[in-house]
Amino acid sequence: MLLIPAMLLTASIASAQKPATPVAHSVSDIKWGPVPPVLPAGAQIAVLQGNPFAEGVYTLRLKMPDGYTVPPHFHPTDEMVTVISGTLLFAHGDSINTKATTALHSGGFVTAAKDTHHYVIARGPTVVQVHGMGPFAITYVHPKDDPQNHKK
Repeated sequence: MLLIPAMLLTASIASAQKPATPVAHSVSDIKWGPVPPVLPAGAQIAVLQGNPFAEGVYTLRLKMPDGYTVPPHFHPTDEMVTVISGTLLFAHGDSINTKATTALHSGGFVTAAKDTHHYVIARGPTVVQVHGMGPFAITYVHPKDDPQNHKK
């Protein structure tokens, strides 16, 4: 008996919510810029949806040159990564060991669960798409690896 009222309430809430406006991006429309200071310099970022540093869903792309590395770090929320092109080396741990990485090629996907220590390395020019729930935050396992600690 309680199932029917719950279904009606769910349907009522769903119909009352305004649907999100679709956002479409062709490859030529994507605007790239330098990564924010929370990431190592040298890569480019394009925000496709939302604001990674605010509450809510975000989607971004990261264009990395060969050898670009994000040292061991973790996030307070899950981070979902899809390889668009190139090869991303991914591994869990507190120190970089290329032999321990998994090579993810175009179409590869990984979820870095919240608070899981992990690192990534681009093998060749690589583009990944990252999405999750903001606000995005990154904590480096070793403070010396945090690019913000190297400001002049």
